[in-house]
Amino acid sequence: MSKTFLVTGVSTGLGLAIARRALAAGHRVAGTVRTEQHAAAFQALDAERARAFLLDLTDEDRIEPTVRAAEVALGPIEVLVANAGYGVEGTFEESPMADLRRQFEVNVFGTVATMKAVLPGMRERRGGHIFVITSMGGMTTFPGLSFYEGSKHAMEGITEGLAQEVAQFGVRVTAVAPGAFATDWAGRSLARAPRGIPDYDELFDPIRARRQALAGQGIGDPDRAGQAILTVLDAETAPVHLLLGSDALRLVAAGRQRVQDDIDTWQDLSLSTDSPKGGVTVSS
Repeated sequence: MSKTFLVTGVSTGLGLAIARRALAAGHRVAGTVRTEQHAAAFQALDAERARAFLLDLTDEDRIEPTVRAAEVALGPIEVLVANAGYGVEGTFEESPMADLRRQFEVNVFGTVATMKAVLPGMRERRGGHIFVITSMGGMTTFPGLSFYEGSKHAMEGITEGLAQEVAQFGVRVTAVAPGAFATDWAGRSLARAPRGIPDYDELFDPIRARRQALAGQGIGDPDRAGQAILTVLDAETAPVHLLLGSDALRLVAAGRQRVQDDIDTWQDLSLSTDSPKGGVTVSS
């Protein structure tokens, strides 16, 4: 059955690939872009079922009207793919606070505002699916991406909490954590903080060089990511967390094991902080 999608950030990369797959499957797609040139290119994909809307996620006042305009053009939003975002790369100490604020304005505040704009309609209709494109960096960590990974960890937590609240309404929520895909994330979509502290050179210079070489060369196929989204959409049950890519599977598993190792090693100390008198726990 044909559905109405809203996909944020359809100029390039995963957003465009997901939108293309949805159109090919017969769905209607409203896509957000930031330039008239990208708007024209997106609408040229399908004169009837593709509509582009200019939107910068930092302009929170424009998000609600944009969603309403998309619904007027194509119908109630049944599937949201919250994809728009970017990365900040730099060591924690060298990265300016202004970079952190903008990173969260786009990746967290703008994304959450978009989710809030579509959710009431989904709840009232007792159905819908929200996909939030996070990152394997939202489930594990790598040097030089602490601001970016902080924003994606935030969205993983927000998404998981939301999923538990809205399941009763037939609304499904999935956090999609891609690994390295053949997109421009490590190129145009990655803001790099300037270097200035030599103490980090030995660790970070090779990492930055490798990321620069990664642009457009990731192991992941964006078109296959688009198909994966449609597979989950049509599935009888949907995951709350979905990893995409062999590297995401491998690296997130290793990161989770490091966390489990800490939990196991320090279990006795964790237990020692309970009151001997007992008390109320957060849940049963």
